Amino acid sequence: MDTKAFKRALNNSQHYYRKGFGHDAEVSDQMQSEYQSSLIQLIRSNHYRLQRGEVTIRLAEAFGFCWGVERAVAMAYETRQHFPRERIWITNEIIHNPSVNQRLRQMQVDFIPVIAGQKDFSGVEQGDVVILPAFGASVQEMQLLNERGCTIVDTTCPWVSKVWNTVEKHKKGSYTSIIHGKYNHEETVATSSFAGTYLIVLNLAEAQYVCDYILNGGDATEFMQKFSRACSEGFDPDRDLERIGIANQTTMLKGETEQIGKLFEHTMMKKYGPAQLNEHFLSFNTICDATQERQDAMFKLVDEPLDLMVVIGGYNSSNTTHLQEIAVERGIPSYHIDSAERIGPGNQVQHKPLHRELEVQQNWLPAGEITVGITSGASTPDKVVASVIEKIFALKAVGVPQ
Repeated sequence: MDTKAFKRALNNSQHYYRKGFGHDAEVSDQMQSEYQSSLIQLIRSNHYRLQRGEVTIRLAEAFGFCWGVERAVAMAYETRQHFPRERIWITNEIIHNPSVNQRLRQMQVDFIPVIAGQKDFSGVEQGDVVILPAFGASVQEMQLLNERGCTIVDTTCPWVSKVWNTVEKHKKGSYTSIIHGKYNHEETVATSSFAGTYLIVLNLAEAQYVCDYILNGGDATEFMQKFSRACSEGFDPDRDLERIGIANQTTMLKGETEQIGKLFEHTMMKKYGPAQLNEHFLSFNTICDATQERQDAMFKLVDEPLDLMVVIGGYNSSNTTHLQEIAVERGIPSYHIDSAERIGPGNQVQHKPLHRELEVQQNWLPAGEITVGITSGASTPDKVVASVIEKIFALKAVGVPQ
């Protein structure tokens, strides 16, 4: 399938929308009312610091809703206003935040059901309106919806679209796309659907394994067992790793993506020599500005003297998880929660430790004066952050066990 030609044709369709419907003013007021917080504005204006009683809050200088998320949510709200009577679907969570997705359900936006691990589009009919979320959707899903005669509202973040364009360039030049990401993440599923031949690596260790194979060869059967769910159909490591291009899931750790890119560049240079490098290696910068800003702000925050760190965001949010990793690597007690409701009753918190399931921590707030670092993922509204801060203030105000 010529994915580029299909996308071009879809862009010209009368039933495809990517720029909203002109309800900006009404939607802006609604979103400000539902998601903004005067407390957060106060903390921002006070150099991202607020002290109340025994608690000093240190807020990251970049956190919460990024412009791509805000744009996607605003377009979803506009869609409901513009199509007040039509049935509206969304192919996945608009963003990885439970409160925002619940709000869409309240607005009678239906989520495509997942049955036995597969999306079930059988309920979608001609004339229905279907929203594509900020992470995008696979080209196969777009084709299905277009052929069914649906109105498509595409809220895909432009940074994600930039990655799609990158893997299209790889495909045009007969390069295999090496995608740094999670093979089952919605964004990477979408990106890989636009690629030709591809291989998805989760981290530096997997990248090193691939580079060792490029330089030294190895057991192709073992290789394919390792990457069976993370490569294109018919992938052959002995054939498809001679020309490679780098791309990434936009929410991955910036530093790791850069390390992986350099590792593959050095590997291809070692194998083919500097003069032939461009024939075998291609790299474009596809690191999202908003992801980079939030990670940079987190690195700055964890350099401060903190007693603990609270990271707020959906548990399936990749960018939030990576913020958590930064705190954990610094040895700071860190609690990943998705809402203020995870705090209490009493001095306990239900949180998600890195790469583990939810658990309850008793006596998580120390006695006496404490400094708490706060950040949130790109899908977390300011109001959710504010409610967590207020809960911490309230808990310390009544006293915690010594």
